[in-house]
Amino acid sequence: MFYVPLYVELLRARPAWVFWTATLVQAAIWLVVPTLFYTAPPGELAELLAIGHEFRFDAGVGPPLAYWLAECAFRLGHLFGVYALSQLCVVATYACVFALGRMIVGATHAALAALLMVGISLYTVPSPNFGPPLLATAVWATALLYYWRAVALGEARAWYRLGCALALLLLTSSAALILIGILALLTVTTERGRAALDRPGPWIVIIALAGFVFLHLIWLQGASAGLAPVLERLRDTEASSGNTVLWLQLLGALLLAHAGAVILLVLAAGWPRVRAGPAPPLAREAVEAFGVTFARTVALLPALTATAAAVLIGQHLPIGGAAPLVLLSGLALVVIAGDTIELYHQRVLGFAWAGLLIVPPLFVPFVIALLPWTIGADLQVAQPAGAMGRFFAESFERRTGEPLAIVTGEPRLAALIAVAAPSRPSVFFDADPGRSPWVTADDIRKHGAIVVWTAADTTPVPPPEIRAYFPDLVAELPRTFERAVEGRLPVLRIGWGVIRPGSVEPAP
Repeated sequence: MFYVPLYVELLRARPAWVFWTATLVQAAIWLVVPTLFYTAPPGELAELLAIGHEFRFDAGVGPPLAYWLAECAFRLGHLFGVYALSQLCVVATYACVFALGRMIVGATHAALAALLMVGISLYTVPSPNFGPPLLATAVWATALLYYWRAVALGEARAWYRLGCALALLLLTSSAALILIGILALLTVTTERGRAALDRPGPWIVIIALAGFVFLHLIWLQGASAGLAPVLERLRDTEASSGNTVLWLQLLGALLLAHAGAVILLVLAAGWPRVRAGPAPPLAREAVEAFGVTFARTVALLPALTATAAAVLIGQHLPIGGAAPLVLLSGLALVVIAGDTIELYHQRVLGFAWAGLLIVPPLFVPFVIALLPWTIGADLQVAQPAGAMGRFFAESFERRTGEPLAIVTGEPRLAALIAVAAPSRPSVFFDADPGRSPWVTADDIRKHGAIVVWTAADTTPVPPPEIRAYFPDLVAELPRTFERAVEGRLPVLRIGWGVIRPGSVEPAP
């Protein structure tokens, strides 16, 4: 008896229903898991919130929109609000890819392209760690959708919506000029793109974007060390081979992020071979030549260009983050697969996709509980941020009679305390004061501060770099904090000292 799984029939009859069910389930899972099991913000989210808390144009981190939105979400719903913002970006990304795919390959194949994105790890496990790459992915997806409407479908109003999306991209990502440049290249090198330039819409958008490009360049200049290091690396013959290796490593990391999608493709293609035939094929109308060129260009060029630019400026991560660079990987694979797609191993394929969706979040509580006992890993998301924030805020207020306004010391530790403390103090990066222009020496003298560092033992001695900046700091006995799961981990001791208002003057 020939067996066809329900999801295959639903893909054929109700592709939009399949897409929205899968997308919303994924978003709900990755909203609930960090809310229930993370006791501290993941990745660099604490530092992002510490910077966004100041709402500064000159924060020295590049385009600031993601920092500001994260702070707004935190004020509305604390970390739950930030996690919700992250998943809203993922849902918006998937929705734009699905809408774009419907116009290029039809609804059924567009749903297949969106389902393949579950196999790209950049959109699942790291998604609670909100930042410029995740926001840029949603904005870039929106820009691609309206670019297709403007150029391929000839919708005049789509040009202005495209302009708004590109303006937001310039406010969000340090890779915005690379991504916009790829759209410009696609426009001038294709017949359809050149024909679109005969209308007034694109020229109005170009003129309007000039001011945002100027702001973007100012932010990039503030966040970089200039062109001199780049030119020096280009002249260094010994560095050329290292640059090539680094570039290949970056590309390899992007390919590795597609491991789940590759598993789905291998199963769908019928390997290993079995006697059972494929499900009835999922057919579509032929894709026009511009659609094929568009999908391949946008799927490949951003990754190649951003990784090469990262190597030139000495970064070990792609410019603007990896997530925007692989946005159309699923759609490009569906376009390349042909007008008729046959799915082998239908039942196993369904279980594999469900496993990619459900297994990683199910492993989160087990990882948090088991790793401290097995390999002794101190997970950032398992640190007692709430207890640390309350203790240092209350200690400062008891000693000075004023709410804690500034915290400094080890960057991540200081940012973690700043996020968790009830008074939401500002963070001062004493190792690089230029990163925190919102705090001056006068502010520290006037309001005081808490200085924190990780202590190896109970000796109240600050690290040399902190002692150099605060030579008169009197350290307190390190404070011990209990983790939810201690396991084989060493005791978490935090060294600290109080700078009373008007009592200690930092070094110049």
